[in-house]
Amino acid sequence: MAEGFPGKKQSHAVVIGAGWAGWGAAKALCEAGVRVTLMDGMADPTGSQPLTTPSGKPFEAGTRGFWKDYPNINALTAELGLGSIFTEFTTSAFWSPEGLEATAPVFGDAPLWPSPLGQVAATINNFKRLPVADRLSIAGLLYAMLDLNRSDAVYRSYDAIDALTLFRQLRISDRMIDDFLRPTLLVGLFKPPEELSAAVTMELLYYYALAHQDSFDVRWIRSKSIAEQLIAPLSERLQEQHQLEVLGGTLATRLNISPETQAICSVGTRSVTTGSTGLIEDVDAVVLAVSAKGMGALMAQSPQCGALAPELVRAATLGSIDVVSIRLWLDRTVPVADPANVFSRFSALRGAGATFFMLDQLQRESEQALWGDQPAQGSVIASDFYNASAIVELSDQEIVDCLMQDLLPIAQPAFRGARVVDQEVRRYPGSVSLFSPGSFSKRPPMETSLASVVCAGDWVRMGEKEHGAKGLCQERAYVCGLEAGNSLLRRGIVRGADLPTALQHSVIPIRADEPQVLLGRALNKLVMDPLEAFGIQWPWLAS
Repeated sequence: MAEGFPGKKQSHAVVIGAGWAGWGAAKALCEAGVRVTLMDGMADPTGSQPLTTPSGKPFEAGTRGFWKDYPNINALTAELGLGSIFTEFTTSAFWSPEGLEATAPVFGDAPLWPSPLGQVAATINNFKRLPVADRLSIAGLLYAMLDLNRSDAVYRSYDAIDALTLFRQLRISDRMIDDFLRPTLLVGLFKPPEELSAAVTMELLYYYALAHQDSFDVRWIRSKSIAEQLIAPLSERLQEQHQLEVLGGTLATRLNISPETQAICSVGTRSVTTGSTGLIEDVDAVVLAVSAKGMGALMAQSPQCGALAPELVRAATLGSIDVVSIRLWLDRTVPVADPANVFSRFSALRGAGATFFMLDQLQRESEQALWGDQPAQGSVIASDFYNASAIVELSDQEIVDCLMQDLLPIAQPAFRGARVVDQEVRRYPGSVSLFSPGSFSKRPPMETSLASVVCAGDWVRMGEKEHGAKGLCQERAYVCGLEAGNSLLRRGIVRGADLPTALQHSVIPIRADEPQVLLGRALNKLVMDPLEAFGIQWPWLAS
């Protein structure tokens, strides 16, 4: 019996997965006085021991930006007293075999106009090859975005079709699709439009590019890694002040159901390094902060849980996407105009989307740290390939050669004269969620049929707690984790022993939609709902 409030037993929750969603759930539950065990297959989920290469240089899987509308992650940095851990907002460049296609400016530096006029004005001269007529052809998509959330049935109708079908029905030009939308989606949702839900695609484009003029403004970690700068201080606080237990190098293998209560009672585990098995007992609730791949492995060994919550079994059937992350250390500094860059339409990509980041520019003040204990020599590049099933099959050297010979010299010819002095290539098969057409109904809900099991992550349906952050997004994953923890507290599934009432974690909404957007949605609903009652609907939604 925990001390504090006589007769009040402290609950125990197990959080499976130590990404942003897992840490969000752990934070909400720990701070409410719940005993929390967080587990992950990663050797050190706390960020206190950063990933390094065999030569001792730092490595991070995937370079992730922090967009303008990340209010909850911004609040976390302030709460932890981290100070200035981000760069300034930066420009980004899009490259094709023909050269520079477009540059995304820092939109907040331009005079503010109503969306989307502000975006148009800020980029009028930023497209180098795409004719104005092709750019304007996207106008129909702006209307479809207003229509998307008119009702649950309408949303599901958009989810049922692929984004490419919608683009063509809306008469968006082939050049606009191939030169801008396709590469954007390959690095935003990590698949081409013909493989993506039209609904999720529009959510992503609206959130990042159209909600406000400066929604696309992005910044980066200015030194070290996200794990070191954000996760490490958070985990340290939760362990020291709230007795969080972290099990690194540990996989959850089975969710066990109590025959008396039909609720989770224990979690089976396996050590990644030794293969030894274990059991976490006296479990009152579980947060599944895992991917579809992880869900599948867990449900395969948890038949009772799957029978009671078949939605978890369905979620495990969703597709996933392969990712390859590369870091290159060069013998000389190569100047590149924009620190963040996207590649598209290169045959060498083999259907993948790719990014590259000049870390020596983004982390200029701590450049030496990029080289570990070795002397700094030149540029350090982080590159990520998404939708990388074909790239995964290449050797490490073939992938590096693809970058150094086929891709990087298009952005800056000086790369041809540079020599790679060290390299690291890591593959992450099935590591990212695929939002395919019709996937909405299969995505796991935050609250499941098992009251003691909740789901968290950027692929999770949040129901009434839906947040404005969309797509494969750090903010969405973190907020979903917070809300998953809040759900367990709100419904009385878990409780802390040190507090008289369960205190739910605050969640900050993103900025409200602009007035012209709200008006457009209201007018569309006013017109379309009566028409739909007579069986009249937009042709792109016709079954």
